[in-house]
Order: sequence, then structure tokens, then C-alpha cells
Amino acid sequence: MRATLESIEKNQAKIHVEVEEETVARALDQAYRKVVKRVVIPGFRKGKTPRPILEARLGKEVLYEEALEILLSDAYKKAVEETEIEPINQPEIDVVQLEEGKPFIFDAKVEVLPEVKLGEYKGVSAVIPEVKVDDEEVDAHLKLLQQRHARLVDAGDKEVNDGDIAVVDLEIKVDGKVEERLSGNEIYIEVGEAKFIPGLDAHLLGMKVHEEKTFTMNLPSVFQYEELEGKEADFKVKVTAVKKKELPELDDEFAKDISEHDTLEEFKQDLRKKIEETGHINAKRIFKERVVSKVVEQAEVEIPETLLKQQLEVETNRFVQRLAMQRLTLDDYLKMANKDSDGLRQDLEARAELAVKTRLVLNAIAKAEEIKVTAEELSQEIDDLAAQYNLEAEKVRADLEAREQLGILEEELLFEKVQDFLADNAVALTEEAVQEEAEAKTEETVAKTEVAETKTDEEQEAQEEDNKPQEEQAEEQE
Repeated sequence: MRATLESIEKNQAKIHVEVEEETVARALDQAYRKVVKRVVIPGFRKGKTPRPILEARLGKEVLYEEALEILLSDAYKKAVEETEIEPINQPEIDVVQLEEGKPFIFDAKVEVLPEVKLGEYKGVSAVIPEVKVDDEEVDAHLKLLQQRHARLVDAGDKEVNDGDIAVVDLEIKVDGKVEERLSGNEIYIEVGEAKFIPGLDAHLLGMKVHEEKTFTMNLPSVFQYEELEGKEADFKVKVTAVKKKELPELDDEFAKDISEHDTLEEFKQDLRKKIEETGHINAKRIFKERVVSKVVEQAEVEIPETLLKQQLEVETNRFVQRLAMQRLTLDDYLKMANKDSDGLRQDLEARAELAVKTRLVLNAIAKAEEIKVTAEELSQEIDDLAAQYNLEAEKVRADLEAREQLGILEEELLFEKVQDFLADNAVALTEEAVQEEAEAKTEETVAKTEVAETKTDEEQEAQEEDNKPQEEQAEEQE
């Protein structure tokens, strides 16, 4: 087989392909064996009709059509590899010749990845967030742990207030029927948190143990059960107990109970260290994102409409999934974001355009720096995924291949390596350094302005001197 790249312009490539007549003959023979199994010719058993008789009855075109499918897939794939193009959509095929005893010839037109003009991508500078962990942050984490390890104690005969835990028997009816999913006995409701049914807390405030109340209210428009959203419900509630949180003392005993440390001070030091470690991880992530953003911004590339449409579909699906996870309707989101549908589409298009450009730029850098994902790295990633979901690695790989996701996983690993490369070759600036640089530039600008103003005054005086009448200049010289 021979493939020739005839032209490539505006991301459109044309390949001329010629397949040897021997390959055509094998494809026609394979086509005959497939067709003969499907048809019945009078006088012959199914699958036993000789080829000449089959061709005479059905016409050679039947075999040519079948052979074309056999030939095209393999020939086009080899042509792409031979010409080293990177298609981004399905090709347009123009069959030039397909006859027995002659080469199979066809032309393929396909859209390919565009050329990327990279800017500077090594030595890019970006600010890395400073990690500072003060006593207040450590204390805030301690208080969260204190809340988490609080125990509930009976509050006695008192009114329900914010922060209390009301233990209630609850019956909720919707359309006259008891809604079993929302009803029950000894339901614990932390007043003020709105974790169960938003709006219910307000009706519990001020109630006492053994007190009963009935009321009607609409269920939230964003609710865990979609079919109940916004519906009117009849509530019957009885407070059976009021409890409050009893916080443990922040002392050495508390440290021993929740950690391996003997003293609170040791625990606080360890907590500070862990907060700092998390802070440094986040700082590096943010730094890498800023570096990649600068590199992408400096590159020039014409984004193909095909890729843009594909990515827009991805971004739209992600957006819809996020809404579903948050139990939000599109109208809810638009109201919250103060946008209309046109504004939302513009946002999604901007995200899609940035995502495509980023992929193209990272791919171009991978080629320029010969960054690749090894088979071992891909296998390790599959092993990690298998361990994460407690599955066998081979099953994970088979599933990825079946869903045509293995290439996507490999691309994600490649881009991660490229981003690490960019970050490793970037210059990390601190907030202080940036501030000092800005102040230095300001001082330099002021100095240049002062010099310019001085020169302007001198030039003005010289100009005035030149503009004096010759008689006045002569008198001054005398």
C-alpha cells in the first residue's frame, strides 16, 4: 500500500491511497465468503453457491460493496500512520478505482489538528501562594474537631433554640397521603442547620418537650425527592426530647482521645504541620495552573470548529450533571447567577474554547519536548484506579477499552506530565517579590516622568529664547 499526502491547508488534509491488486483480490474473496452465507440461490445449498454463479445472479457490485468496507478501514488507518497526520473527524472518501485485477485507489479528505505557534513556555514566571499557618487557623481546626467529637446530652424541659437538637416524631402528608420517606419517630434535627427539610427549623423554635404542632408549608423547590419539589405538605410534629451538644475540653485528654499524642500542645504542632503540608500542596497546584494559563495565553492557534463543537457538548453535559447533583433546575441556576440563556451559552462557549486551546498547546509542547506516556506509567495508573475501586486491573483495562476511554486516560496522563514539566521549568515568585517589583516599577516611572518634565522645562526656555526678536537678543548680548 502507498499513501501520499497531496495537500494540507487550513487544517484540511488530502491523502491519495493506492492498495495493491493482491490485497483487493483477498478482500473480494473474503467478501464472497461473507455474502454467500447470507443468500440462497435455487439449486444450491446455502453457503455453497459458486462465486461465478453468485456474481451472475447478484452482480459483482454486491461483492465490491462488501470488499470496500473490508479494504477502507484498514487502508485508511495505515494511510494515517504513514502520512503522520492527526485527524479530528471522519474522512470524506472518494473512491477512484475498485476493480478486480487492478489496485484499489481512493482519496481521503479529513480535518487535522491545527498548527500551534508556541510562545515562551520555559522560564515562565508566576506567583506561588504563600503558606502561612497562624494560631487562629490552628484553633479553628481544633474547634471543628471539638464540634465533631461533641456528645449529645439531655437538655431537660427547655424550649428549642438555635443549636439545639430536637428529637421529634414527625408525620408529613402530601396530597392527603403520609409520605413515609419523610415521616418517622425519634428523628434528630439540628436546629439552624437546615439539613433535613429547610424551613422546618423555624416551626420547631420555642417548642417544648411533649408539645405538638400542626402546620402547612411548601416543600423546598430544590429537594432530594424531585417529585415532591415545591408541593404543599401538612406537617404534624411532636417534640419528644431536646438535646444539646456538650463539647469536650480542649486539653491533654482530648488530644489523647483523638490522636496519638500525649499533650494538646504536641497535637497542635502536628495539626499545624498537616495544615502546612496541605497548604503547600494547594499552593503548588495553583502555581501550576497559573503557569499553564500563561503558556496557553501566549500561544497562537486557530481553533477548528469541529473540536469546538465537540468540547461545547462536553461542557454542556458537565454543566447539566452538576445541576442534577445539586438538585437545581436551569431556571434556578439562571436566577442565582443573574444570567439569561444567552449569557450561559457564552460562558460555556468560552470554557470550551479555553479547554480546546489548552489541549492543543499542551499537545504541541509534548511533541516539542518529546514527552510521552510509557506503557508502565499507563499500567500503573490502571492499577491505581483498580485499587481505588477494589477491582481487578485487567477488568478495569477491559472496561476502558470497551468504552474507548483508554486513549483518553493516556492523554490525561500525558497532559499531567506536560504541566509538571512547565511548572518545573517555571520561575516561582512570592507575593513580596511581586509587590517589590511593582513598587520599583512605580519609582522608575516617577523618575522618568520627572526627567521628562525637567527636559520639557529646559526645552521650553530654549524655545522662548529662540523666539525672541533679534533686537532683544542683541541688547542682551550688549
